[in-house]
Amino acid sequence: MALSKNDPNSYARPDFSVITHIDLKLKVDFEKKILSGTAILNVLKTGDSNELILDNRDLNILSVKNADNEINLSYKIDSKIEYGSRFVIYLPKYACSLDDDDKRCTVEIIYETAPNATALQWLTPEQTAGGKHPYLFSQCEALHARSLIPCQDTPSVKFTYTAQITAPKEMTVLMSALLKEQKETENTKVYTYSQSIPIPSYLVAIAVGVLASKKIGPRTTVWAEQEYIEQSAYEFAETETMLKIAEDICGQYVWGVYDLLVLPPSFPYGGMENPCLTFVTPSLLAGDRSLANVVAHEISHSWTGNLVTNANFEHFWLNEGFTMFVERKINGRMFGEKYRDFSALIDLQYLEESVETFGKTNQLTKLVPSLIGINPDDTFSPIPYEKGHTFLYYLEQLLGGPNVFEPFLKSYLATFQYKSVVTNDWKEYLYKYFSDKTELLNSVDWNAWLYEPGMPPVIPNYDKSLAVACTELAQKWITWDENSSVPFDIKDLQDFTPIQKKTFIADLYASSTVLSEKKLKTMQSVYNIDSVKNSEIRFLWLRLCIKSLWASKVPDALKFATDLERLKFVRPIFRDLYNWEEMRQTAIDAYLKNKNKMMYITAHMLAKDLHLSE
Repeated sequence: MALSKNDPNSYARPDFSVITHIDLKLKVDFEKKILSGTAILNVLKTGDSNELILDNRDLNILSVKNADNEINLSYKIDSKIEYGSRFVIYLPKYACSLDDDDKRCTVEIIYETAPNATALQWLTPEQTAGGKHPYLFSQCEALHARSLIPCQDTPSVKFTYTAQITAPKEMTVLMSALLKEQKETENTKVYTYSQSIPIPSYLVAIAVGVLASKKIGPRTTVWAEQEYIEQSAYEFAETETMLKIAEDICGQYVWGVYDLLVLPPSFPYGGMENPCLTFVTPSLLAGDRSLANVVAHEISHSWTGNLVTNANFEHFWLNEGFTMFVERKINGRMFGEKYRDFSALIDLQYLEESVETFGKTNQLTKLVPSLIGINPDDTFSPIPYEKGHTFLYYLEQLLGGPNVFEPFLKSYLATFQYKSVVTNDWKEYLYKYFSDKTELLNSVDWNAWLYEPGMPPVIPNYDKSLAVACTELAQKWITWDENSSVPFDIKDLQDFTPIQKKTFIADLYASSTVLSEKKLKTMQSVYNIDSVKNSEIRFLWLRLCIKSLWASKVPDALKFATDLERLKFVRPIFRDLYNWEEMRQTAIDAYLKNKNKMMYITAHMLAKDLHLSE
């Protein structure tokens, strides 16, 4: 069966019938590792067909009814492909009337999730910090909501939702919505949530665990296991400051609350921008707030992604490139414009490495790639983030700077809020807004920026002043004769910010000169990098050790990667070790030992990196 004509990764046909609201009533069963209950779909007929076409990934469908009269509806589920199957429900005939009132119907689906649902991570007590209770959390982006709820799993469809979740009494239930009610029975708690702003399916989120909370701002409560709550509250204390700056740049924050949940280490991303409840990795807990910029990124998604959404994942840069752009503006206002440029400059290295990994002519290095027959999970990389940011920074400078471009950004977000867009929607609005600068816009090589693979056609002239000291120190280590006296001291780094320390190591890693094991041992002796809590610095240091074939550091690298299962860290370390022939089997063995505790996306991507899957 053909996929949607508007989304190459979904069967949904919103041009036939579209979901406008979902009402969930689900029970959490930790023993069976399933969610079970009902999803009531409010459906609007939009075309001439009686079919409601949904996406399904291993859901056990028990019954489908017309919720208005309890009459069973016919349905079929087609054969499965890699990321799901076509789920067709035949709507009651009255829903095909030309009378507008009769274009709506309500469908009740009784179902269960599969124990291996790709959206859900079920943790045993041993996998939590407390060690006494299990834990559940979801990750629906990009195509995993279809394993959690029967839905039109495409970002071109937005809907509101309510949820009534029954869980064990000792557990807290959190969702990407506002809490409306909480009731207790003898053995359970029942939580009722409501999300009144239409969102795409990938933003539906749930977490269930024994959690503590602490208020850290007028709109923000941080949640975590008790063992991490004080550290988490300290780390993210500047959240309200970031929110206010983001509002100044983007417009009013419409979601009500902005809560944070610090998840267990198996969460595969730095953060996930679920409305009202951002998920973050514990790898951000550096002890000095030096990694809190990830929260600025997720805050920015409240507008760029959550309000204005890419219509499918071919246009993912409209979510992530814009979000990087706003994140760096927030950081620029908090720490200075030089910091904004410095951040963009050093992350170009990640972009260059990603382009090299895919291959410079690989179409997945385009800003707008074709995803026909390609799972978006397999394309996840810095490219839409950094290439997209570079494009927007270039346009901002071309059109007159922040004072000119920021009003456009706010106008764009206001114009397309609550909608899903493709790149051409944004481009047409850019031309409309800057109608007096058509000649300038026509000078942009649109095809090169959007549709040609490889690095961006233009790299902006970023301010490099904060990078100079990092580069100089790196060069000093590269050129030092290791048989001479050691000219280094811990004071070398005393005036460096964490991002400068990261850049110093990144420069060493990016160098064509491979440092000897002896030099790295000297560096460890002088700077004691092994003791650094900042996970970004630790990650680069371990990659540098692997590059230099320092064999005794391999266990440290594998422990780091499997303790903090963030894809940004895990994949490069495992790829590095796979490419080191003597350590290839060690890496494969470590993967096989740990894969069952990893979230689906992590295990899936590592299997590809280690050439263990097709």
